[in-house]
Amino acid sequence: MLFRRLNLFLLITIVLLGVAVTAAIDLTKLPAPEKRKIDFIKDVQPIFAAHCISCHGGDKQKSDYRLDRKASAFKGGSIGGAIVPGNSATSLLIHYVAGLDEDVIMPPKGKRLSAEQISILRGWIDQGADWPDSADAKDATPPLWSLLPLKKPPVPEVKHKTWARTPVDAFILASLESRGLTPSAPADKRTLIRRVSFDLTGLPPTPQEIEAFLADESPHAYAKLVDSLLASPRYGERWARHWLDAVHFAETHGHDEDAPRPNAWPYRDYVINAFNDDKPYSRFVQEQIAGDALFPDDPQGVAAIGMLAAGPWDQSSQMGIQDGTTDKKIAQYLDRDDMIATTIGTFSSVTIHCARCHYHKFDPISQEDYYALQAVFAGVDRVERSFDADPAVYVKRQALLREKAKLSEGGTARELLLSEQSQRAVAEWEQTTAQKAVRWTVLEPVAAVSAQGAKLDIQKDGSVLSTGTRPEKDTVTITAPASIKRITGVRLEVMLDDSLPHKGPGRQDNGNLHLSEFKVLVRRAANDEAKPVALRNPVADFDQQGWTIAHALDGKVETAWGIFPQVGKAHEAVFELTEPVVSEIGVTLTFVLEQLHGGGHLIGRARLSITDSPSPHNRPPLPAEIADLLSTPAIQRSEDQRAALALYVLKQQNEKALAALPAPRKVYAVASDFAASGNFKPSKSPRAVHLLRRGDILQPIEAAAPGALSCVKGLESRFKLEEADGEGARRAALARWITDKQNVLTWRSIVNRIWQHHFDRGLVNTPNDFGRMGDKPTHPQLLDWLAVTFRDDMHGSFKKLHKLIVTSSVYMQASQHHEPRAALDGDNHLLWRMNRPRLDAEQVRDAIVMLTGKLDLTMGGPSVKQFIETKGVHVTPNVDYTGFDPDHANQYRRSIYRFVFRTVPDPLMDALDCPDL
Repeated sequence: MLFRRLNLFLLITIVLLGVAVTAAIDLTKLPAPEKRKIDFIKDVQPIFAAHCISCHGGDKQKSDYRLDRKASAFKGGSIGGAIVPGNSATSLLIHYVAGLDEDVIMPPKGKRLSAEQISILRGWIDQGADWPDSADAKDATPPLWSLLPLKKPPVPEVKHKTWARTPVDAFILASLESRGLTPSAPADKRTLIRRVSFDLTGLPPTPQEIEAFLADESPHAYAKLVDSLLASPRYGERWARHWLDAVHFAETHGHDEDAPRPNAWPYRDYVINAFNDDKPYSRFVQEQIAGDALFPDDPQGVAAIGMLAAGPWDQSSQMGIQDGTTDKKIAQYLDRDDMIATTIGTFSSVTIHCARCHYHKFDPISQEDYYALQAVFAGVDRVERSFDADPAVYVKRQALLREKAKLSEGGTARELLLSEQSQRAVAEWEQTTAQKAVRWTVLEPVAAVSAQGAKLDIQKDGSVLSTGTRPEKDTVTITAPASIKRITGVRLEVMLDDSLPHKGPGRQDNGNLHLSEFKVLVRRAANDEAKPVALRNPVADFDQQGWTIAHALDGKVETAWGIFPQVGKAHEAVFELTEPVVSEIGVTLTFVLEQLHGGGHLIGRARLSITDSPSPHNRPPLPAEIADLLSTPAIQRSEDQRAALALYVLKQQNEKALAALPAPRKVYAVASDFAASGNFKPSKSPRAVHLLRRGDILQPIEAAAPGALSCVKGLESRFKLEEADGEGARRAALARWITDKQNVLTWRSIVNRIWQHHFDRGLVNTPNDFGRMGDKPTHPQLLDWLAVTFRDDMHGSFKKLHKLIVTSSVYMQASQHHEPRAALDGDNHLLWRMNRPRLDAEQVRDAIVMLTGKLDLTMGGPSVKQFIETKGVHVTPNVDYTGFDPDHANQYRRSIYRFVFRTVPDPLMDALDCPDL
C-alpha cells in the first residue's frame, strides 16, 4: 500500500544521507564557528552555489531537499533538522559537510568544503541563520498558465465580421485568420437540430420537432429551439450525467466488498434539479462541499454533500479493522484522499493527490497543502444521513426539533410554562388524553440476581443497572412487591446509562440487546410458591427487523427481541396479563429476563412497572410523578406543579407533532455524527492529521492545519477558524475558498468542462489537469474571457453559458472534412469545422428506447435495477443483466436513472464505452 511502501532505493537513500545522527559522531572534530557577522548573500550563498546546488537546487532535488530556497532548506525533504537556527552543532548540514558521519559525506563527489567554509556556515547558523527572501532562487521555468491572474481580455477585431455572431466567434476567428484559415459553412438545419438536441438533452428530436423547425423560417427559430431545450427537464438529466461522471458517482462501494448503496440516488436527483433550476455555480459548489454547514435551513444542503461520498469506499477496511490501529488510520487517510482528489480535481482541475508522498514533481503544490486538505475532511465519514426533501416539512421539523431541544434542556422560561396558553393546553390534555392514558406504577425491587455473575445495582428510580462482568448469556431475576390490588399489565423499560456502550440500552458493543424470554411469576404469601402468569399481546415501541417483541413470549431460545439500529434510545415493551391478578393483601412479583441468544446482548438497565388499567396498551403511559400531580385538583396545584405539568404536556405535544411528520429520507453522504457499526465509529471531533514523510503513516511530522493550495495568489491557504474543532466550519471554509472570485482555477476549470462537452474537446484538452503535465489551452484568451464572463456577467448561470456557446457560429459549423484546411490543422484544434463526436453510451441506449415509443420520462426516485439481483457469497450480490426481462418497466427509464454498479457493469453500456466508475 502506498502509505507504507519503503522500497530498497529509498531505504538506501535515507541511510546514505544520514536521516538519523548516529551515536558515533564526534562533535569535537568540528571547526569552530566564525565569530564575525556572517552575511548570507556574500558569504553563505556562494558556498551553496559552488558545492550544493547541483544536487539540491532547481534542476535536481536529491532526498527532496533544496538549498536554493529558504523554506525548503530549513524544512523540506527527507533531511529533517538539516539547519537548526542558533545551533550549528546539531544541524545535520554541518555534520555532512564536515564528514562527521562516516556514511554521509557531502558533497559526495568533487572538492570538499574547507575548514574555513565550514566555520562560516557554523557562524551563520549560530547567529540565527538569517536568509533574506530576496536571496531565494527564481524559477527558470515560466509561471504556470492556469495560475496567472484572471482578467477579461478584449474581444479581438476580425476581418469576417458578419460571421462572428458572438464574442466566442471573434476569438476563434481571430486565431483562424492569423493562420490563414477560414471557418466552414453553416450546418444544415436538420443536422443542427439533431446536434443541439443530443447535446442539451441527450435525446434525438422527434420527427414532429424536426418538421416544425424546418418549417420555421424565422431568423429566431434556432434561438427559440435552444431556449425550449434548455427549459426541458431532459436538459438537467443530460448534464447531470456529465457531472456525476466527473465526481465518480456510482451506487455501490467498489473494492472487494462492492455492497450496494440503496440511498445514493437523492444526490443524483439533487444534481438534476440543480441544472434544471439553473442554480448559480458558486452555490452549486458550496452546497456539494458544505451544504449542511453553510445552508442549514435548506433541506437540499444534506442531499448535496452526497458528492463527497460519491466515490468508492473500502468497506472491509473501514468496518473490519479495529479503530485506532495503523491499518485503520491508513484506510482513513486513503478515504480522505478520494474526497480530496474528487473535490480539487473536479472544481480546480488540479492533480493534488500527487503531493501525498512528496512535493508535486511538476506543479507548485506542497505536501503541506495536501495534508491541509486532509485536515479539512478529518471529521467526516461516508454514511447514510436523514433529510427532508419537502421544504415545508423540513422547516416544520427543524422548528419542532429546536423546540424539543429547548424543552429537553430545561431552559424553558417559567413564564411560558405558567402562561395562559400553556395552562389551557394542560386543561385540554387532562380532559382528553390524560383520562385515557394508562397510569403505570413503578415497582421498587427488593432483589436483583444475575445467574452468570453480572453486578446488578438497584437505582433510586426503581431501575436495575447491570455492570461488571458481561456474560455471553444470562438470566436476570428481579423481585418486587406490588402496591396495587389489581394487575392487568406489565411494562418493561430498557433505559439509557452513561456507563453503557452508546449509552445503551444494551450491553453489546453496538448498544443492542436480545431478550429471549420474559416471564412473570406471582407469590401471594411469604411461604407460597411463586407461580407463573400467562402473558399476551406484547407490544414494543420499536422492533428490530426479524427480532420482534413477540419472540420474547414464544418459548424459543434462538429467537429474541432486539432494538438495533435504534441504539442510544430508551425503549419499552408492554405485556397484558391473560387474567388479571387480584389480591386485597398484595402480592410479590418475580420477573425473569432470559437473555439466552448469546453474544453479550444483555440488557444494560431495566425498569418494571404495573398497571390496573383495563387497556394496558393505550397511549401515552403516564409516569408516576405525573400521575401524582394529576391526583391534586387543578385549583389546588402549586406553581411548581403547574409548571411541571405544562412542561410534560408541551413535550408530549412536541413528540406527537414530530411523529406525525412524514418519515425523513436517507441519502448516502458524509457525516460526523452517526450510530457506530462494529469497528466503524464516528469521530467526536476532527481526527488528528499529520504531514507524513514519504506518505508513510509510520513517519508523521508536524500536525496539519485545515487549508488549501498555497499557489493560488490572493487567497489565504490556511483557514482561520473560530471553532478549531468545528468539522462543518472546515468544509465551509474550503467551499468559500474554491468559489472565491480570485480563485483562478475554479472559473477556468468549469468553463473548460462545459466547452469540452459541446465540442468533444476542451479548450484545454486535459480537463482534470491544468498543471505542467497537462495540455496548454488552444485559445487562452477565449478561456479567460469565458471564465470572467461566466463568473461576473452571467453570475454562474449554466444555461446562459450553454446558449452563448451553442448559438455561436463556431458551434453551428458543418463538420465536413476540408483537405487544404486539414493540411494546416489536421486535429482541428483551431475549430475551422465542427468536431464530430460519437454518441455516448447513454445517448445511444436512450435513443433506441425512445424509438420504440416506450421511453418512460418519469423523473427522480430510487434507481431502477435493470438486472436480477441475488445474494452473493460475500457482500457483493450476484448480478445478472442478460436474464433480466427485456420488457420489464425498469428497462424503459432513462439511463440516468439506472442503478450503477462499480465492479459489475452493464454489458451493453460497457460495450458502448460507458465510463468506468
